[in-house]
Amino acid sequence: MILRFSHRRRPYLRVVLLLVFLGVAPASAQTAAPPLASTADASRIVAVVNGDAITKADVDNRRLLFALSTGMSAASDVLNRLTPQVTRQLIDERLRLQEVQRRHVIVHDNEIAAAIREIEQRNGMPEGTLRRRLSADGVEFRTLIDQVRAQIGWSRVLREVLGPQTNITDADIQEQANLLKAQTGQQEFRIAEIFVPISDPGQAEEAHRFADTVIQQLRLGAPFVVVAAQFSQSQTALQGGDEGWVQPNQVDPAVLHVLQEMPEGAISNPIPVPGGLSIVTLHGKREIGRDLATMATVRQVFLPFAARLNPNAPTAQQQQVLEQARRISGSARTCEDIEAANKTGGGNRPADPGELRVDSVAVPALRQLLTTLPVGKASQPLIAEDGVAVIMVCNRAQRNVGEPSKQELSDRILNDRVELASRQLMRDLQRRAVIDRRP
Repeated sequence: MILRFSHRRRPYLRVVLLLVFLGVAPASAQTAAPPLASTADASRIVAVVNGDAITKADVDNRRLLFALSTGMSAASDVLNRLTPQVTRQLIDERLRLQEVQRRHVIVHDNEIAAAIREIEQRNGMPEGTLRRRLSADGVEFRTLIDQVRAQIGWSRVLREVLGPQTNITDADIQEQANLLKAQTGQQEFRIAEIFVPISDPGQAEEAHRFADTVIQQLRLGAPFVVVAAQFSQSQTALQGGDEGWVQPNQVDPAVLHVLQEMPEGAISNPIPVPGGLSIVTLHGKREIGRDLATMATVRQVFLPFAARLNPNAPTAQQQQVLEQARRISGSARTCEDIEAANKTGGGNRPADPGELRVDSVAVPALRQLLTTLPVGKASQPLIAEDGVAVIMVCNRAQRNVGEPSKQELSDRILNDRVELASRQLMRDLQRRAVIDRRP
């Protein structure tokens, strides 16, 4: 089990990560939906949690959402093997929502709507796309609403539980910095984790079967971030399982042994840790405190096409967009010019994608562009199927990114506390709950 956690993003990011892949899932996943269950079968109760019923339709919707977001065939028998864990996840989600209600924490409909709009904006979707797409694929929109409501509400419950502990002092930060400095030169690891809890020894066999199924799908190409967002029971699920850089003293010894031996990009077998099983993937290794990297701040303007581009037969609108991009490329002199052009361009992508580590950019052509484009010079139009982009590098500098900033250290401490509070509260809720699982 990983001992350091990071969830600086908003509480509904788990859903963002889950749905970011809905637009690129293979056609087979989107067309192989299972036959609709009868009304009587769909309404069959599979569990009762403190008097609240979970139906087979609830389980089927969550399984189908997972299939669509990973590119898995919805008719696959793999989904049947996931059913026990999906049911357990829905039980835990119901416990969280009940605690939200007990504490009178209100999540307003307009907050949920705003969260869903942001999901669409992050994925370049017009407003209302998610509702239409999920409906077309046979997934009730309520499935998404329930996930968003649970994430926002649970985040507020944890803030209430922590109270003054959410205030990180300078002394806390200095202590964390000293601990890190003492390990300078040792190896650290960039990892992501899926944590499968085992709260009852009688669940161990079921948990191992689930972990084996998940690992099989990951090794077949299912995106780790999506699987983690859907099934990991750690707070890092909010970031697709991403743990960031972890040091040897921050991981369970069994996990550390695996990390020291495994190659980058590999998926581990299930690792027994206190409280459950850990599945990890390794993104990189480096020495603590020593990591020189070229960092770039950029601005972009994105001009969308009204329809997907056919390179052999561009439409009049697409030709006009390309001409507009060429004018921007020729006239923009500052990053402020690019920001202004993006604001008026009609696209949904932010002008500032955040600071980029150049050697970590996955697309080779873009990595080369960020390396060679002169600072303050707009790129030539970059044409994709859905639109045209123009990029400008505002600043590029080499920096030792192995030394975390004061804000990063503060986030690290807070996230430790949030994760601990989340697990403790969930154990209390599970222990007090009256849960009736039905065959």
